[in-house]
Amino acid sequence: MRVDIAIEVVALVAVVAAGAALARRLGISAPLLLVVVGIAASYLPFVPQIELSHEVVLIGFLPPLLYSAAIRTSLVDFSKHRRSIGLLSVGLVAFTTLGVGLVAYWLLGAAARSQGMEPLPLWAAFALGAVVAPPDAVAATAIAKKVGLPRRVVTILEGESLVNDATALVCLRTAIAAAGATVAASAGHGGEEGASDSPTVASVALDFLIAAGGGVAIGLVVAIVLAKIRKRVTDPVLDTTLSLTAPFIAYVAAEEVHASGVLSVVVTGLLLGHKAPIIQSAASRISERTNWRTFQFLLENTVFLLIGLQTRWILDDVSESPLSAGTIAIATIGVYLAVVLLRPLWVFPTTYLSRMILGRSRPGPVSWQSLAVVSWAGMRGVVTLAAAFVLPEETPHREVLVLIALVVTAGTLLVQGSTLPWLVRRMRLPGPDPAEDALQEAAVLQGAHKAAEDVLNEVITPDDPPEVVDLLRQRGESRALAAWERLGRPESESETPSEAYRRLRMKMLAAERAHILKIRDEGLIPDEVLQRAQVALDIEESILDRAEADDVGGQSENLTVPADINAPCDHLATAPCVLTPKTPEGCEECLRDGATWVHLRLCLECGHVGCCDSSPERHASKHFEETGHPVMRSFEPGETWRWCFVDEKLG
Repeated sequence: MRVDIAIEVVALVAVVAAGAALARRLGISAPLLLVVVGIAASYLPFVPQIELSHEVVLIGFLPPLLYSAAIRTSLVDFSKHRRSIGLLSVGLVAFTTLGVGLVAYWLLGAAARSQGMEPLPLWAAFALGAVVAPPDAVAATAIAKKVGLPRRVVTILEGESLVNDATALVCLRTAIAAAGATVAASAGHGGEEGASDSPTVASVALDFLIAAGGGVAIGLVVAIVLAKIRKRVTDPVLDTTLSLTAPFIAYVAAEEVHASGVLSVVVTGLLLGHKAPIIQSAASRISERTNWRTFQFLLENTVFLLIGLQTRWILDDVSESPLSAGTIAIATIGVYLAVVLLRPLWVFPTTYLSRMILGRSRPGPVSWQSLAVVSWAGMRGVVTLAAAFVLPEETPHREVLVLIALVVTAGTLLVQGSTLPWLVRRMRLPGPDPAEDALQEAAVLQGAHKAAEDVLNEVITPDDPPEVVDLLRQRGESRALAAWERLGRPESESETPSEAYRRLRMKMLAAERAHILKIRDEGLIPDEVLQRAQVALDIEESILDRAEADDVGGQSENLTVPADINAPCDHLATAPCVLTPKTPEGCEECLRDGATWVHLRLCLECGHVGCCDSSPERHASKHFEETGHPVMRSFEPGETWRWCFVDEKLG
């Protein structure tokens, strides 16, 4: 490898890291900033010209980016919203391909004829439509999650951007095949032989079904084979290595038989991600998650920087086009507007019509505000630019088509991407409620602790040391209690027991690490021994070092829980929602004894106010044990959730 290539790669990574860090500091989207940086850098004299090839993007970038998104996408949520995802990833892509194709054919074809030049062929116009049709997976998720969209909207946008590339690439392949048929027709006897080979609606539909069906089938096979192999691999390093090769195996295997490599990668990622808790060890899952986060960060941010870096050479090529600058500008603006406008023209009617004809795929109405955000969140990415490079070199006005693809990509990223946060605020769409998430997490951990207690009671024997059994019960209970503690007073000034434990234990770990480093510097103990000791400390610290963003104090005015989080409970159904407390100033027993508490709970049968299980005296649970009153409610400001002691259910 030449030294200058290595320097370019290092410089590229450095700019990506610096740009992403600056974007976080400024509170803006990293993809938007990196595109702008790339555009500016392309005009700097010391920056070399970097031309992306479609092979590099479609084989080097696309499979790992799709796979990293797919393994983090819930297969259950994907299936739940499959109708909406299908309408966008298949229907909208085909609709955009046809609409943009007609607009481009009209604008460029008419202009070329008026100037006495070769007109834009219809197949090339439809190829351009396929190129600009699919929104980008990275752009959609990076911006949608940052602005706090509802999870249902994010799931639909993620699902759309995972699958729509397959539809677009099949449409592009069909358009290019039509070009070959046209050439064959012109070379034949009067065009009769070649004309019979021209694609029809039926042949296009069959081509899509074969590509889609083949991609799904191969993805399923690859997932099954890799799952069987990875289930027998216990080494996290080997397992992560297999994970890093999975998208390339799935993509190449599908493309070799002319199936959809995109769908193959997505299916493989969805299935392996869904099966990860079964086929992988905890260490393997942690290793895979960490490595893919790093890999994804570098790839996705590099992609947006590279998009901007294409600007100068693409504009240089367009300067040699025989078409006038006015014609190119009108065609470019026209295609961009068509891309933007066709999306809402599809989203609104098809959503309401599908519910009228097929019924609701999920309960509840669909708000027009959500549809407006989905309509505006159509940012394009590197796949659009790479697909433009797939166009044959002999395509008439190819340089103009590539420019249009660049403008659509950069324009949607900068315009839609930068205004999407404003639109979300304007539409007043509620994002995920951290407090409600914490409540559901507490309920899940409580149920998991109960299941663990039941198993422990079944497997312990009289020979098991009592102190070990007590320690096991204590550790399981402390994890569940830590989740409940996060649901305390919005303005609480007191430190919860779990917070105090984490603070004190972190100081102890720092002292332990300092001692190990001192021994290391003295060189008295083998380094391998010290490394194992440091790994043990690192694992414990990673568990304790929870992000401050997880704390939810004061983020919800009325902390409730969805009714379907648990199965129905008769006690919760018959218990009142409110009751007059006997001692509204605090825990009845703690006030009497001069004790302190962490959080307060209200008995919904007698009005007794007791302290929670994280408090030293645990009077709420003791009250249930003494009286048998089944349901209590949180007595903290802004919290309305209730808990049944008997059925251990949240409502």
